[in-house]
Amino acid sequence: MKAAEDQVVEDEAGYQDDENMADLKKLKSVGICTVKGIQMTTRRALCNIKGLSEAKVDKIKEAAGKILYSYFSSSSVGLLCSKLLGGGMESMAITEAFGEFRTGKTQLSHTLCVTAQLPGEDGYTGGKVIFIDTENTFRPDRLKDIADRFNVDHDAVLDNVLYARAYTSEHQMELLDFVAAKFHEEGGVFKLLIIDSIMALFRVDFSGRGELAERQQKLAQMLSRLQKISEEYNVAVFVTNQMTADPGAGMTFQADPKKPIGGHILAHASTTRISLRKGRGELRIAKIFDSPDMPENEATFAITPGGIADAKE
Repeated sequence: MKAAEDQVVEDEAGYQDDENMADLKKLKSVGICTVKGIQMTTRRALCNIKGLSEAKVDKIKEAAGKILYSYFSSSSVGLLCSKLLGGGMESMAITEAFGEFRTGKTQLSHTLCVTAQLPGEDGYTGGKVIFIDTENTFRPDRLKDIADRFNVDHDAVLDNVLYARAYTSEHQMELLDFVAAKFHEEGGVFKLLIIDSIMALFRVDFSGRGELAERQQKLAQMLSRLQKISEEYNVAVFVTNQMTADPGAGMTFQADPKKPIGGHILAHASTTRISLRKGRGELRIAKIFDSPDMPENEATFAITPGGIADAKE
């Protein structure tokens, strides 16, 4: 009797003839037994499987995509430091928050999922959010706690956040096509796109200096697509980013020997960059690292059960 996951691949992908069955055996021989498994594997890795050509891999990816392209699901399965960001997040622009582990990047992302839905000043009406998760850090229960803080309905908040899990850097790029489609289908309804975190999958898919040029080229393409989507549909884009050791820091008087990943490509694409660092206890410090219209400034915030809040609250 065939395992259920085998049946999924054969029946859903529609592979029936002998050639396609042979391809399925090749996939299974390397541990790829489900349609989702195909989606979790890069084209380059699939091409390294003996007997699978680039053309064949493209067909396999296309077939898997037709099955799984109902990517977005309801997330049911005061922005940060208002004095720092001038009371809101810039639309038609990319805002990046970078910091080390446990500096509040994901907590900030969850808080924004709720606050982006709230009406604000200057006629802002609030709207839906799309959350692309690259590290499996999204937690719907956190949104419920944050919704309680702002006295808004749990179910409404969750229904207004569309969630998608990205498994490879290629997949992350493909998701942007579906983001654009959603923005088009519901014109003016979506206000914010979040990617948490933007570089995690690129670090996995491209390793070592030998692949750095290709990584940066792919990253540039994705950031260009992000910027165009934000401008075309008048939405704000918020991305989180990680830190890495700076090998050149030891030759300078640089206070912090770490730097955000992504190099100049990401630095130039981000309109506003915010650095996050740990303070005492649950306090964190946010600093305007780069902005075209705001001076360097710092603000202390707290991570609370109700999400990110100014430390004074």
